[in-house]
Amino acid sequence: MFRAPMPAIDDGEAGFTLIEVLVALAVVGFSLAAIGAVVSTNVRGVRALEQHVALIEAAQAAVVTAIPDRDQLVPGAIEGTTGGEHWRVQIAPLGAGWDAVAGKAGWVPELVTLRVRTASGAMVDLRTVRLGRGQR
Repeated sequence: MFRAPMPAIDDGEAGFTLIEVLVALAVVGFSLAAIGAVVSTNVRGVRALEQHVALIEAAQAAVVTAIPDRDQLVPGAIEGTTGGEHWRVQIAPLGAGWDAVAGKAGWVPELVTLRVRTASGAMVDLRTVRLGRGQR
């Protein structure tokens, strides 16, 4: 069996130079730093979305539980805490001249403002108009 002779390697041509290794390490370092920055930004975005979803869920729960029925709407404020979220409902007449005519029971539009604040400090304000019973 015949083997081809191995070519002689010149010591000056073998491997990488120190400068090539340092450049490769610098490229890898910058790449890792860029990837870390992207991951960090995504984590902050996900955390903000989770807080937003929790705030909206708390607001939905407060709409269902905190706002009184139409027959019980009276101007004023109602406050409470549910599951660590503080909510406040403010009810006020919408505009003027909505009095019931000649003692007839009518519907009066009421401005309902709901403010929900979570334990993290996030806050949402919701405003709606509800019809409440007029004077009876």
